[in-house]
Amino acid sequence: MSIDLNQDDTAMREVLTQGRVIALVGYSNKPDRASYQVGQFLRRVGYRVYPVNPAFTEIDGQICYPNLREVPEPIDIVNVFRRSEFLGEIVEEAIAVQTKTVWAQTGIFDQQAAQTALKAGLNIAMNCCIKIEYYRLNISIHP
Repeated sequence: MSIDLNQDDTAMREVLTQGRVIALVGYSNKPDRASYQVGQFLRRVGYRVYPVNPAFTEIDGQICYPNLREVPEPIDIVNVFRRSEFLGEIVEEAIAVQTKTVWAQTGIFDQQAAQTALKAGLNIAMNCCIKIEYYRLNISIHP
């Protein structure tokens, strides 16, 4: 069953506690960028984070993948740091690799992409920061 996580804190909490593998689309190699900081945070709290950005082959000592299809294990959450106009194609790719959840960061919103995700059985969160929600919901996972 797919859920609009922006409307359901219980489901959002479940996604964040049950998920372990996050593909971070639009991961930057610049430490001052939000995607880099969130990626580092997610690793520190126990998630396996895969950088996804076709512009790089490595970020912070980790292999960076050009797309979701190249990530070497099933993805629980696709965390998106790309502009809203790219969300539709990222959702389509997430559907193709059978991920469970697409999470679009603060400022990223596309209602059509959200409907596509929900119809395909994916959970969707839009226009919210995974790190802020992790703290707000008092999540605690450990490696």
